[in-house]
Amino acid sequence: MTLDIPDAPTFFRLSCGSWRSQRSVHHLLHRRAEAGGSLIVVEDLEIDDARLLDMARQHDQDPGRIIGGSYVRWSASMAWDRDGDAHDGETCFALIGDSASARSGTMLRDQGYAEKAPATSTFSMDDRDGLILCTSYEMMTVWERFSFSGADVRIRSSTVEGLSNNASFCVETRLKDDGSSGESALSTAVTSPFGW
Repeated sequence: MTLDIPDAPTFFRLSCGSWRSQRSVHHLLHRRAEAGGSLIVVEDLEIDDARLLDMARQHDQDPGRIIGGSYVRWSASMAWDRDGDAHDGETCFALIGDSASARSGTMLRDQGYAEKAPATSTFSMDDRDGLILCTSYEMMTVWERFSFSGADVRIRSSTVEGLSNNASFCVETRLKDDGSSGESALSTAVTSPFGW
């Protein structure tokens, strides 16, 4: 099944809903793989949402250049977790396009995954309509590629270079609406340190 994904805002809108993620992380330093899982809930935000406008100003960007945005929550766990480890979080994304095609630009976040400070990523879409994100932190750089393998299955691969060198592969499956709220779904989640 091929999806029509002309631009990044469409990719993010197609990602809205609740997703169960299964992940394998390959830790290069330890030469071992770690399994995990997560529940991810993605909501579309209007381009004039106050959270997006505030974030653009926080990042010294023109709020008028916002082309899309999302609110994301996740709850996760990894096989090597110890008691008290938590990988729960939430963040907002604001997309700033750098061309009329809206297939590349800057993604602003109110907080990063690896660090709690506000973060900025670059995004671009490849010739197979996959979305590629690159986020640089003080001690590491994260590359991620997201793609759809149908309307209800997303594939995500990532590479972390720097402080914790690792590579991961995720299969994310959309949860069908069963009348339960995203809030109750998050309370039964499984895993993923980078969230969405």
